[in-house]
Amino acid sequence: MTKLSVNINKVATLRNSRGGNAPNLLKVATDLQSYGAQGITVHPRPDQRHIRFTDAYALPKVVTSEYNIEGNPIPEFIKMVLDIRPTQVTLVPDAIDALTSNAGWDTHKNLEFLKKVIFDFKAAGIRTSIFVDPDIKMIEGAAATGTDRIELYTEEYASSYASSPEDAIKPYIESAIRANELGIDINAGHDLSLDNIQYFAKHIPQLLEVSIGHALVCESLYLGFENVIPMYLQRLSQ
Repeated sequence: MTKLSVNINKVATLRNSRGGNAPNLLKVATDLQSYGAQGITVHPRPDQRHIRFTDAYALPKVVTSEYNIEGNPIPEFIKMVLDIRPTQVTLVPDAIDALTSNAGWDTHKNLEFLKKVIFDFKAAGIRTSIFVDPDIKMIEGAAATGTDRIELYTEEYASSYASSPEDAIKPYIESAIRANELGIDINAGHDLSLDNIQYFAKHIPQLLEVSIGHALVCESLYLGFENVIPMYLQRLSQ
């Protein structure tokens, strides 16, 4: 069974928008695991607009499943990951001012850099994964870095799924098969949702983990309204 790691960045965004500590990020992480989440993912960025570095350091107190830290391996990120030693680090080539991740690594152009960073993380006992597009050349380049896993960047799949699921999934199946041949394990993430996740997981061979944040939080907000509104009305009627 493919594991579900929940990205809690959007929970931190909501907290930061108001100040204070509501929602309480540590309690949310604790509760998500009690509901069945098999991992917690965070993606701290230099401007700390959602997950703060202090959050990343605090979460190991409550994460009893797998802890995955994503981000661009700039020096302060590398230091933080080596300090924390999470279960997994996922390297993402997002620009400092990127709104969200929007491309995978060019694993050939960045080969020597990735090899060095991955070597240091693996020496510290941290499982490594790198964010890649569904491109055979990039998958083959990833193998040369020494990474344990790749995370397939699934925005293209999600945007094309409604019009043609078969066409949308094809490059991901090909990439997964090649990764399996090269001995690289497979994760996936970005814009996966309740609408498209089942088809993706069914067709990707040996998919070990998906990381889902934005869609899951949005879906949880809406699916939870039906429960919360009557609770308010009940209290107001007394």
